[in-house]
Amino acid sequence: MHNLCDMHRSRRRIRTLAISTVLALLLIGAVAVSVYFNYRPAKPQASVARAAVYQLESVGNRNSSVMPPPYAIAARAQFTLALHNPSDHAVVLYDELIAYMTYRGELVAPPVELPVVVQEHGADVSLSLLFGSLGSAEPQPVAEETVRALAGDCAARRVLLRIVILGQVRYKSGPFKTAWRDLFMRCDVTTGLGGDAMAGGGGAGGMPLVEYPQCFVDA
Repeated sequence: MHNLCDMHRSRRRIRTLAISTVLALLLIGAVAVSVYFNYRPAKPQASVARAAVYQLESVGNRNSSVMPPPYAIAARAQFTLALHNPSDHAVVLYDELIAYMTYRGELVAPPVELPVVVQEHGADVSLSLLFGSLGSAEPQPVAEETVRALAGDCAARRVLLRIVILGQVRYKSGPFKTAWRDLFMRCDVTTGLGGDAMAGGGGAGGMPLVEYPQCFVDA
């Protein structure tokens, strides 16, 4: 009888210990989930707030006897990119940023490097993207079809340009810090095109955006 009572007490202790362990694990899990949802970073948002196209014209020796003739586009433009950090807890760090501009899938200006950016939680940051030198733009080789398409867009006085930004991004939320991740941003910008830009005159270039696009962000 004594051994039987000891056996029942031992089983009760084991059952109590098991229940306590399960409750402790559930509590730890609930705390971990709460911390995760409170401190997890949110993917940054980006949009183009302003655009100015100073030069966008085709160049090349169309009278050349060499076949096929060379075709190129010279472009100078400036864009204001608005970055928004939607997280209430995480700080976003951007590094090794490189931006380039394309027209119909072809590079029309040399890539530019951007400075390191530290974005506090809930903050908005503006980046100025200047493509092309202050003087004459450096022509970039393109296909003949691209030059023909540009002629049509110039006649319509509007053009679709794509801005791509590559780099590294890192999130810091309270005591937590993520590893560096690859950053990819893509902004499709439709803007008006003035006569000075098409003639390479380098005028003000302040034609309005046809729309204010939200950029695709993968980070």
